[in-house]
Amino acid sequence: MKFTLPPGTPPEARTAVQRLVEATGILSRRCAQLQKALDSRVVIEQAKGIVGARLDLPMDDAFELLRRTARNERIKVQEIAGQVVASRAVPPNVARLRLEVRAAQRPYVAG
Repeated sequence: MKFTLPPGTPPEARTAVQRLVEATGILSRRCAQLQKALDSRVVIEQAKGIVGARLDLPMDDAFELLRRTARNERIKVQEIAGQVVASRAVPPNVARLRLEVRAAQRPYVAG
């Protein structure tokens, strides 16, 4: 970032201002990263609520289902969560995985 100081500014002041400008840039980038992470977390929490309500699951299980779906689809959890929140429904790939998980959880009965 460029800045202009008045003529005659002592070298120590120039150095101090330059360091402050650099620190401000670093803090600004860090703040943007944290805001992005927070926004992502909010979307994931909303998606957990939607999936949990629609499929009658506890929140931990809803998150696990989102995570497994994301892994199976090779996309980020944030992306699948965004799809859930945007549609306010459970995407077919999530519901399909839920059915597979339920089927795998059923005890085997020998006939």
